[in-house]
Amino acid sequence: MAPTKAVPINAADLSNAVEFVSFGEPFENSAYICLDDGKIYWRSASAGLEDEDLPEDLGSSDRYLEVPHKNDLDLGRRLALAFVNKELPDDADTVAAFFRRRGAYRRFKELLNARGMLQQWFDFESRATEKALRAWCEENGIQLVDG
Repeated sequence: MAPTKAVPINAADLSNAVEFVSFGEPFENSAYICLDDGKIYWRSASAGLEDEDLPEDLGSSDRYLEVPHKNDLDLGRRLALAFVNKELPDDADTVAAFFRRRGAYRRFKELLNARGMLQQWFDFESRATEKALRAWCEENGIQLVDG
């Protein structure tokens, strides 16, 4: 349920939190937004961000909203395949095969670089990320602010 008053969150901070949550193995990193003041709390045992700096009620209170993983926003494999289908349809089967094995993004980006399409991918990904985050914020009562 979205809070009645939208909490403001810096767009760059939220984007960084999504990148953090999406980095590494699934569930390795997490971040939470306090719906009272907009502060973002970060958790990662592998990065040395242990539970001692987190609020005691983080897991039990509805005052915190978990920052989504890129895959929760359809910004992972599905987005890469959509880009390839649109921009490089002749490579669609090759890229789909990449995503059946480990190291898919590395191979995907190597292919894009070889085709001179890496910057176009970054631009496409950036637009899709901004759109998805704005929609997620609206659904969750968060006011995304620039600067």
